[in-house]
Amino acid sequence: MTTILVTGGTGTLGRIVVERLRDAGEHEVRVLSRTARPYAVDLCKGGAGLDAAVAGVDTIVHCASAPNGGDEQAARNLIAAARRAGVRHLVYISIVGVDRVPLGYYRAKLAVERQVEQSGLGWTVLRATQFHDLLIRLFQALAKLPVMLVPAGVSDQPVEVAEVADRLAELALAAPAGRVEDLGGPEVRGLDDLARSYLGATGRRRPLVRLPLAGKAYRGFRSGGHLAPAHRVGKGTFDDHLATRLGAGPARGR
Repeated sequence: MTTILVTGGTGTLGRIVVERLRDAGEHEVRVLSRTARPYAVDLCKGGAGLDAAVAGVDTIVHCASAPNGGDEQAARNLIAAARRAGVRHLVYISIVGVDRVPLGYYRAKLAVERQVEQSGLGWTVLRATQFHDLLIRLFQALAKLPVMLVPAGVSDQPVEVAEVADRLAELALAAPAGRVEDLGGPEVRGLDDLARSYLGATGRRRPLVRLPLAGKAYRGFRSGGHLAPAHRVGKGTFDDHLATRLGAGPARGR
């Protein structure tokens, strides 16, 4: 029986990865997060708790991430512990565009990719486009104003988180594969179009205003650096997700 450790195993993506791996059977699946016992570990601090979590582990699926900072230190601590424990395979989930969009969080994710590649461990890196849930959180925040402001000229290619979890579980159960093909959602749509679907599904009425922004990161998003149109692997659309999550009918075009 192999032992697989999932970091961030209680998060949006990690908890589904854990479910998929447990459903596959014949594996011990450990969950590491800051609060999940018995492997409650702060990866940024490392320490004896981390060594105990990785002891006897064959494969690590690294889903833990902190958009507010700390990913690089967390990866250093995790990789060092994995080396000490003789871990065979490290699987890392990254984001499409980390090498093309100069956003601070993306730079950190790219730096972690480099750490994984240079770790001396067997490794696999999967990049995915943004999850549907991220767009919903964005639109929830933007819809609080009487007028809904969306960045002008920006498109997105959201993907269903469960489909990314399926792919990560598949990769975790296979041999190290290096950088694998990106996983993108099925549609590339303008943010304003996606926002209209959200408003229609939630019954909100807001005028939409396309707001030009400044900066290198915005230019990177406008140029589509975060998109993977050649890798429309996902099946579930944003409208499908809205219908499932909100119980709404077809939202597009409302």
